[in-house]
Amino acid sequence: MAGDKSWRSVFSIYAQPRVRSMVFLGFSAGLPFLLVFSTLSAWLRDEGVERSVIGFFSWVGITYSIKVFWAPVIDRQSLPLLTKWMGKRRSWMLLAQLGIVVGLIGMGSSDSHTQLQQIALFSVWVAFCSATQDVVIDAYRIESVRPEYQGAMAATYVLGYRIALLMAGAGAFYIADYTSWKVAYFVMASAMVVGVITTLCLKEPEHKSVDVTKLREDAAVKGRNIWQRLLTRFMGAVFSPFVEFFNRNGKIGLLILMLIALYKMSDITMGVMANPFYLDLGFSKKDIADISKVFGFFMTIFGAAVGGVLVVRYGIMRPLLLGAVMVAGTNLLFAILAVSEPSLLLLAGVISADNLSGGIATSVFIAYLSSLTSTAYTATQYALFSSLMTLPAQLLGGFSGIVVDSYGYTVFFIYASAVGLPAIVLVLLLMRYQERIKAKIL
Repeated sequence: MAGDKSWRSVFSIYAQPRVRSMVFLGFSAGLPFLLVFSTLSAWLRDEGVERSVIGFFSWVGITYSIKVFWAPVIDRQSLPLLTKWMGKRRSWMLLAQLGIVVGLIGMGSSDSHTQLQQIALFSVWVAFCSATQDVVIDAYRIESVRPEYQGAMAATYVLGYRIALLMAGAGAFYIADYTSWKVAYFVMASAMVVGVITTLCLKEPEHKSVDVTKLREDAAVKGRNIWQRLLTRFMGAVFSPFVEFFNRNGKIGLLILMLIALYKMSDITMGVMANPFYLDLGFSKKDIADISKVFGFFMTIFGAAVGGVLVVRYGIMRPLLLGAVMVAGTNLLFAILAVSEPSLLLLAGVISADNLSGGIATSVFIAYLSSLTSTAYTATQYALFSSLMTLPAQLLGGFSGIVVDSYGYTVFFIYASAVGLPAIVLVLLLMRYQERIKAKIL
């Protein structure tokens, strides 16, 4: 049983090659993100582009939210020559990474004064390739190791992703300050070699179930005309992943989807108002940056690592419950901060607790989502879960400012904590359901 494993054997999971490789894949996934968002906005504003125009560039982010629409293609379609040489997952990964390199070079080569449209097109291309890479990396991660190792895979992925965010954020600013934004984007493009080399060195995971599913569809389309064949293929690629999920989980699948939609609700709702809250308390931008960079970065990484260890030792559900309770609980610490005298020590403590709980919850939740996927539809199902994970929370987060303006920060943070209660209840219900299933089997 998971609880019988020694702590020494549990921590040894981070020494496994496939777990370590996720640091580099996480870096490759995180690097393009800021380069089409806040770093790009800073570049354009620094070059004198109007704020109204810069605002339109935020629509590039929609690409990440709709990746579920082309995930079925990644699940099913092989790439000529590349797939035969590298395998399905690695070939798509390499293609996406090379696309990111081309896009970043294109952005750096464009003039922000006369070629804004070209920069916009290249940024959309980078976001598309980046979202595609995310889909493939998620599928590779899930298919590479057993479910109990997914927390550790997520922890090392978060480490690489966070390092990439520092490089694409602060690193790009430093390079641009000493040279130019053009050089900064060229350097970022060259940094993608980390992902390319990693992809070339990886071993292709096994996903035999995909072949079985395709054989069934081949039998179904035999003897039909071209339109019937196309319709059958489309239904198989788009709808079969959802049908398979409910066939496997039954009515409990609705509870699972509700948990996915609500688990990050408390964390994301609070996060929208965090920085305005710090500023309104009177802390300087330097104080906020220093504390969030130092404490925020290391506590998130530490929390993610702890989450990975807890999954290996105790399974997924108990750490999942712990993460939900901690996230909701730490939001109450912000309510205490709101009624206390401004103190850098107290701010550091609250941010540390918040990032620790967030790191634990993130790695455990990724492990949980990974355990829900079928190997026949890994990319499609995980893309659906990840979209469902953030979209409702982001929509609710949009009302955060209204709550603060109407009732103040103290009430808002209590409200943000209360938003996390349904997730705790749903985890408890699913744990009870699993216990009943085990009791019936025994």
